[in-house]
Amino acid sequence: MQATWKDGNRFELLPEGKRFWPAMREAIEGARHHLWVELYLMESGTLADRFIELLVAAVSRGVEVRLMLDGVGSMGLSRSDRQRLREGGVELRFFNPLSVTRLGGNLMRDHRKLVIVDGDTAFTGGFGIVDEFIDAWYEVAVRIQGPVVGDWMRLFVHVWDSPLTRGEGARTRLAPSLQALPPPEPSADGMRGRAIWGRGHRYQAIRVSLQSRIGTSRRRLWLCTPYFVPTLSLRRALARAARRGIDVRLLLAGGHHDHPGVRYAGQRFYGRLLKAGVRIYEFQPNFIHAKFSVIDDWVSLGSCNFDHWSLQWNLEANQEIDNAAFATEVAKLFERNFATSRRIDAASWAQRPWWQRVKEWLFGTLNAWVTRLK
Repeated sequence: MQATWKDGNRFELLPEGKRFWPAMREAIEGARHHLWVELYLMESGTLADRFIELLVAAVSRGVEVRLMLDGVGSMGLSRSDRQRLREGGVELRFFNPLSVTRLGGNLMRDHRKLVIVDGDTAFTGGFGIVDEFIDAWYEVAVRIQGPVVGDWMRLFVHVWDSPLTRGEGARTRLAPSLQALPPPEPSADGMRGRAIWGRGHRYQAIRVSLQSRIGTSRRRLWLCTPYFVPTLSLRRALARAARRGIDVRLLLAGGHHDHPGVRYAGQRFYGRLLKAGVRIYEFQPNFIHAKFSVIDDWVSLGSCNFDHWSLQWNLEANQEIDNAAFATEVAKLFERNFATSRRIDAASWAQRPWWQRVKEWLFGTLNAWVTRLK
């Protein structure tokens, strides 16, 4: 399967939980035939209770519901909640559960976030079923309709049918049934887009696509990621773009962070990037967990962070959109977030205290060792 550009799609930008949760809930409540969900994070709590109720209610209406969770990201989902799902008729599977017999293999995680309703509507972004996503974390999603939904379905089926995906009872293969489903209809005035993914094992089509766009950028290059620990090649590409006059900006997590060590590991790269002309903003209101980019008229939005785990090891998936109007909408979202962020000044950064430098060195060294595990 190749990432193929397709015309005739409709995309709706859904910033913040107050936009995308009601949209997804409405779509799930309106499901008639099948509902496929693929998530990394799902933990027991208020949001999980609501989500389980939605899925079980869909089953009671005759909808075939399949839920695929990562074996590590779902460890916070209680045994009783898992039982509720199974007893409610939801077919539940887990990708790559932890195993003592394949230690290195445990590093590959399914980090994708995907909801597909009836084969004609899909949602992707950085969301998870965790209470923090309701109010405490800033997130962005996109609603997808049109021919590209067919590619998102094939991505789901590929992982569902994988031997690394485990569940109770007899394995139900989806590939045969997928071929029988009618393709989503294109819209005459729709947009151009493609689903693009990474499959771990140190090869990521998302990374190749991003770096290609960076290399050919002409005006702007704005990236948002909560976990900024970029590869050497990506750092060099950003610096080169800034030096040739491209407006390069990074929107990164500030003091509100679920993994502060990752923030310090990434901050050790600030100095050289600032010197090259990259503008860096740290988001202040809360933890920004969104992952989205705009480069000229091209947008990428989905699950992929700009760190070694996402770029080299995880299963990731992003929606790419090549449309000037949609890119303008995403750029306006960036500008609103820049306004509530602290811009890092090169001169003051050079004068940061010694204890800040120690944290950068310590967590940077730890990250470097971890990335060599595989």
